[in-house]
Amino acid sequence: MNPLVKWAFVVLVLVSIILNIVLIGIRSNRAPKCSTQRVHPLRRKHDERSLAFADLTREEYLQVQRYLVRQKDLDISTNQITKPSENFLFLIELSLPKKADALAYLDGKGAKPIREATAVVFYGKRGHIKEYVLGPLPNLTYHRDVTKERYNTELHINARTVTIGEYVMIFTCIEEIFSKLGKLVKESFDVGPDKKLNAFEQMPRGVQSGDRKTWISFFRDMAGMYIHPVGFEVLLNHGSVNASDWKVERLLYNGQYFNTVEELQQKYDAGSVNKIVYKESPDYGSLKPRSTPLQIGPQLFYTEGKRYSISHNHVLYLDWSFAFGLSSLTGMRVFDVRFKGERIIYELSVQEAMSVYGSVTPGMILTKFLDSSIGIGRFAHELVRGVDCPHEATYVDTYRYFDVPAPVRFRNSICVFEHNMGQPLRRHFSDFFHNSYGGMVNSALVFRTITAIGNYDYMWDFIFYQSGSVEAKVHATGYISSSYLVDGSLRHGHQVAENVLGNIHTHFINFKVDLDVVGVNNYFQTKDMQYVNVSLPWMPDRYAMVPQLVEKQLTTEQPLIRGQVAGATAPAGDPKLPFPGPHLLALTGGSQGVPRRPLCAMTPRLPVTSTSPATRPTAGVTSAPTGCRCSASLETTSQRASPRRGQCPGPGIRLQLPNIKTWSRPAAACTVKTTSGLQLWTSASILKTTKA
Repeated sequence: MNPLVKWAFVVLVLVSIILNIVLIGIRSNRAPKCSTQRVHPLRRKHDERSLAFADLTREEYLQVQRYLVRQKDLDISTNQITKPSENFLFLIELSLPKKADALAYLDGKGAKPIREATAVVFYGKRGHIKEYVLGPLPNLTYHRDVTKERYNTELHINARTVTIGEYVMIFTCIEEIFSKLGKLVKESFDVGPDKKLNAFEQMPRGVQSGDRKTWISFFRDMAGMYIHPVGFEVLLNHGSVNASDWKVERLLYNGQYFNTVEELQQKYDAGSVNKIVYKESPDYGSLKPRSTPLQIGPQLFYTEGKRYSISHNHVLYLDWSFAFGLSSLTGMRVFDVRFKGERIIYELSVQEAMSVYGSVTPGMILTKFLDSSIGIGRFAHELVRGVDCPHEATYVDTYRYFDVPAPVRFRNSICVFEHNMGQPLRRHFSDFFHNSYGGMVNSALVFRTITAIGNYDYMWDFIFYQSGSVEAKVHATGYISSSYLVDGSLRHGHQVAENVLGNIHTHFINFKVDLDVVGVNNYFQTKDMQYVNVSLPWMPDRYAMVPQLVEKQLTTEQPLIRGQVAGATAPAGDPKLPFPGPHLLALTGGSQGVPRRPLCAMTPRLPVTSTSPATRPTAGVTSAPTGCRCSASLETTSQRASPRRGQCPGPGIRLQLPNIKTWSRPAAACTVKTTSGLQLWTSASILKTTKA
C-alpha cells in the first residue's frame, strides 16, 4: 500500500474517533440524569438532642467493660467461653433516660439527661444475676445495683439464658452421648467422623420455676435443618453450674422413651425397638433459586435526590422527624416522633416476639419461645442490598455487646428508604353531577431491620406516611419449626415431608407505643358497636336494628378478661386470652380536649333486621359478632421500671401491640387518629396498655 494512502487512512480513523467522542459528550449532556444530590431543601433541621437516645458507641462499650473489670470486688470475666460456674459480663446496653428528664431536655426546659449504661453480670460463683446501671458516660465514676429495683426480687443464676460458654459444655455432653450410641447413630442417622447432627432446643427449660432441664432435638446437617428432624431427642438436666453434675434424664427415639443412654443402647442392640433406617433426604430446604431470572426486576431510584436525611441517629423526612436506636434485647425503636414539629409519639419500639407450639413429642410440646429472653436485636445482621432493602437505601451500622468478649460491629444492620407503596394515598373519581378526579401518590419512608432468630426471620418495619400515619409492621419468613412424625402427631399439625410434621403454632408480636397526644395525660377508652331495636320515627309501629356507639373508659384489664366489655369473648376453657368482638379502642385525654378517635375497627356482619311488630325481639340490644379481635388491657402503676428495658417514669401512656397471627384467619388492621389528623395503625390484634 502507498505510504501516503496508509497515513491518510490512519488520520481518517483518528478524526472519526474524535468526532464520535465529541458527539457522545454532546448528547450525554442533553440526556436527562438522575441527580444524586437533593434538589429541594429539607423542611426541618437535624436536632442533636436526639443523641440522648443514641445506642452506645464502640468506645462507650469498651469504657463500661474496662470499668467493671477494674472493680476487683466484682471479679468479672469477659472471656466468651467462661464456664457457668464463673462470673461473666454478659450484656452491656444503653440505659434509657427517664421520660420526664428526656422531655424536659427535648423541649428546652431542662438539662441534658445523664448518659448511663446497663450491664448484666452472671455470677456463677455466687449463684445469682446482677443488673447494674453505670454512669456518667464517657467518664464513669459509679455503678449501682438495680436488680431488686427492677425485678422486685433477687435473680437466681438459673434464670439466665444459655451463654456461648455453656453451649460449649452442652455440645461436649452431646458428643459423649453419641459416642456411647455409635452403632445407633450410624445406622439411623449416618453420623460419623465426616457427618454430624445439629441440635435445636425446647423452651422453656422445664415445667416449673427454677428448672433448667432442656429437651434437645436433633436435625440433619443440611440447608434448612429445621425441617429435617431425625426422630431423636434428649432431656438434659443442666441445672448445676458445674457440668460434672449434669445428667441425661430421658431420651426419645422414634416415639419411644428411655430412661438412660444405656437402656436405649441395650434395647436397640436387642432389636426390641422400632428402628429408624437411614435414608438420604431430598434437599428441599435449600434457598438456592430453582431457576435463573430472565431479567432484572424493577429498581428504586430517586430522580431528584433523597427526600430524607440521616444525621447520627436522627431522621428527617418531609414533615417527619424522629430519633432511632436498636436494643440488643428487644430490637429496633424510635423516639420523639414528630409530625410538622408536633410530638406524636414518645416511643415506638419492638418489645417481644413470642411463639407457642403444639406437639406430641417433647421437643415442641411445651415450647413457648420468648425471643427477647435470648435477644431480638442481637440477631439483626447485615442486610443484603437489592434483596432485604433497595440498592439505593441508606444503610446504618450498629454495635452490640451481648455474650461477646468485646463490642461487635454489625455492618448495614438498619436500612432507611422511601418508596412508592403501590396504591394511591387517597383518590376519588366523581361521575355524579360533575366529572372530576383527585388523587395523591402514596410514597412513604421505611425504617427497617431484620432479625434472624433461629428458624424465623422477622422483618420489622416502621413506616411513615405523608398523611401523618405511622405503621408498625412485622413480616415473618425463614423456616417453620418441625418435629419427627410419630403416632398422634397429626393432631398437632400437617405432614410437610416424609416423616416431617409442621407443628401447629401461633405468634404474638408486641410493640410498645407511648403516645403523647397534646401532652402526656391520656386515658384509655373502648368503643364498640351494639345493635338496638328502635322504632322508626316516621313509622312508630315499625322497628329496625340500628347500630349505636358504646363507650367505656377502662382502668384495668379485668373487664376485658371477664368479658364485661361489649363484644369481648374468650375461647372456652381459656379465660386469660380475650378475643373480643369489633371494639374501637381510643386514647382520650389532654387538657385541651382531645377528640376521641377509634384505634381499632372492623365492620361486623349485619344482624337480621325486622320491620314487623309481630317479630320484634324481646331483647333490646344484641352485641355484634366477633370480628376484629382487638382488646384492651390497662394496668395502673407509678413510675414502674421495665426489667432490662430501662425506666418508664412519669405520666403518660405505654401501649403494647401484640400481633396474634394464625394461619387460619388474618388479623385486622387498627388505626388511631390524633388531633393533628395523624393516624397510627398496625396489623396488631390485641392492644395492651400500661399507664406509667
